[in-house]
Amino acid sequence: MYRALDRTSVNISLFYLFIFFGFGTLFPLLSVYLKQDIHLSGTEIGAIMSISPVVMIIAQPLWGIICDYTRKPRGVLLLALCLTGILAIPFAFLDTYSGFIVFSILLAVFQSAIVPVSDSITLNYVMVTNKDYGNFRLWGALGFALAVYVMGSLAETAGLKIIFYCFAGVLILCMIFVLSMPKESNSIQVDLRTGISKLLRMPKFTLFLITTFSVFGPIFSNNFYFGLYIQELGGTLAGVGVAFLLAAGSEAPFMKFSGNWIRKVGIEKILVSAALISALRWVFYFTEPTLSVVYATTIAQGFSIGLFIPAALQYVREIAPDDVKATAVALYSSMGNGLGSWFCTFFGGIIYDTYSLFAMYLFFGIMTFIGIILLLINFKFT
Repeated sequence: MYRALDRTSVNISLFYLFIFFGFGTLFPLLSVYLKQDIHLSGTEIGAIMSISPVVMIIAQPLWGIICDYTRKPRGVLLLALCLTGILAIPFAFLDTYSGFIVFSILLAVFQSAIVPVSDSITLNYVMVTNKDYGNFRLWGALGFALAVYVMGSLAETAGLKIIFYCFAGVLILCMIFVLSMPKESNSIQVDLRTGISKLLRMPKFTLFLITTFSVFGPIFSNNFYFGLYIQELGGTLAGVGVAFLLAAGSEAPFMKFSGNWIRKVGIEKILVSAALISALRWVFYFTEPTLSVVYATTIAQGFSIGLFIPAALQYVREIAPDDVKATAVALYSSMGNGLGSWFCTFFGGIIYDTYSLFAMYLFFGIMTFIGIILLLINFKFT
């Protein structure tokens, strides 16, 4: 029994390593490709990059319904991986703004199922085996960091179109690991309308939703624009890879020890501290620092994201009533990963065009400081 569980843990860890490696091959360099090879404007790039978060808001609940109805989350995940990989290939042949819009929507529909369905399977597994979700998720941070580093170097010699082929190949590879994941996902059956209504009547939860909108929006948007920022400072494609390796790679150790630190320091102090580091990082980027200084400060991402993500998820589960915890997590994810990411990515592109890329990071900083104020109000008055 122990060996079987251990094999399952290894396969889940490998899945997170490679699926986020796949995401890292495409999304951080896609904005660079659209700017450098297709010559789109900042507004156009922002519109394309913001499609995935918008589709996520609509599509994720539908994928959840499909999983609940079929009781075959592995099958749903395999379908999503296969079609997402296939739909990435045409991107290498597109050369119009409208074409990228259409295929970005199609890609996002199936890609939006991958993380929530795999997380659902993993969370059910860790509940049964008394393991720590963070120990699996940290492999995703490592995979993402390694991917951008590798792809930045490859793209220098093979061209940026290689990101689409590598993305497709890695997603197909991930299907192997899914076959060894647990078959059952004993997800909680939830009445979404009743659950959402109940949660939105809770001031503490509602304020935290707006906080995640303000804090997570810039965090996820940065993944789309950071490559352009590095190039704006004079960096190469390989340099983009190095920056992501340092930034995303620093998340893993913080995620590893996040549980212990939350217990020792307190979840409220961790959330405020992590958000404050994020806000200071964005404002610092507004000052147009040298490239070497940016590389040196990327470790701030480990502290801010590596601690905020697990702490926020734990906080949501703590404040939500038992009968709507699943709905609370879904709503929290849609607000930060979906709506917040869309808002900052789309309007960030407009600010980029109207003012500068550096002004966009000031906007990110202001958004995050608003989130910090809301956190403090939430902790003190609700």
